[in-house]
Amino acid sequence: MDLDLRGHRVIVTAGAAGIGRAIVEAFLAEGARVATCDIDAEGLATLPDQVLRQSVDVGDAGALRDFIRQSVADLGGLDCLVNNAGIAGPTARVEDIDLAAWDQCLNICLTSQFTACAEAVPHLRESGNAAIINLSSAAGRLGFRLRTPYAAAKWGVIGLTKSLSIELGPDDIRVNAVLPGLVSGDRQRRVLEAKAQSQGRPIAEIEAQAFAGTSIKQYVTPGQIADQILYLASPRARTISGQAISVCGDMQMLA
Repeated sequence: MDLDLRGHRVIVTAGAAGIGRAIVEAFLAEGARVATCDIDAEGLATLPDQVLRQSVDVGDAGALRDFIRQSVADLGGLDCLVNNAGIAGPTARVEDIDLAAWDQCLNICLTSQFTACAEAVPHLRESGNAAIINLSSAAGRLGFRLRTPYAAAKWGVIGLTKSLSIELGPDDIRVNAVLPGLVSGDRQRRVLEAKAQSQGRPIAEIEAQAFAGTSIKQYVTPGQIADQILYLASPRARTISGQAISVCGDMQMLA
């Protein structure tokens, strides 16, 4: 299917690996022009040559704003912002979570999205097909025991998305959130391992428990998340805004 994204100017945060890399590569395959940032300089170096890239910690608001400005200048404008950057945060009981760990998780997972949107919106107003896609999580609609900072941040992403959709609708800027479930890859494995360690249980048992709350008991792939994001960025989605769209195998509970 031709999504009519050829020549689109796209910024993706945290594009060096995992879901972010799949998003970058999917946009490239559609003929879009892409800029990305990541804290992982080595991962950035392995991206295709045509990708504009910069090593940035999105928790540094000034550096993130500078990256957005430079990318818009290099791309000659902006049509789509994908806020993908995030961290897992601590796995612990609430009374055992350090305030600094809480602050870091909310800064990376939520505040960075606000910062990127605030910098990008004036440029998106000049686009004929403007879209913001924010990565939330199944944890953005379900309670998540032992993961309160992460869940709080991802619920916050939904509020940010819905509010911006209302605010930016008159400017013809669509704003949606995508909520992945259990996504295959190293990051998900690290989350399961952390939970197994904190509970003193085998990781296979933790994994089985995680899938107990889903109807389709398969990992979501990064490519499936990228497919959903490309559709939302395309003109085919021109009347879809303010939505929190789950790609999770019908996850009904987080364990």
